[in-house]
Amino acid sequence: MKFQPLGDRVLVEPIKEDHQEVGGIIIPDSAKEKPQQGKVEAIGNGGKDSHGNDIVFSVKPGDTVLLPKYGGTEIKLEGKTFQILRQDDILGVLK
Repeated sequence: MKFQPLGDRVLVEPIKEDHQEVGGIIIPDSAKEKPQQGKVEAIGNGGKDSHGNDIVFSVKPGDTVLLPKYGGTEIKLEGKTFQILRQDDILGVLK
């Protein structure tokens, strides 16, 4: 299935961090924090901002980005979990 975000939205696949058990304590999934890094899978078609200027993307598919702790919309496509968020919500690109 192909998914194309609209406007200034970005489709990101969260990168799951390796979890370590410290001292044998097991943390349930409901208490774990969401991943804060992800890989950009697709970007929208841009559009115009409130002043009529073209929206230029600072990210491209394949970039690893830093995500906010809370934000975006979680969706499932072909059994994988993705987040859709606006480009402005992305905190930065990891190099």
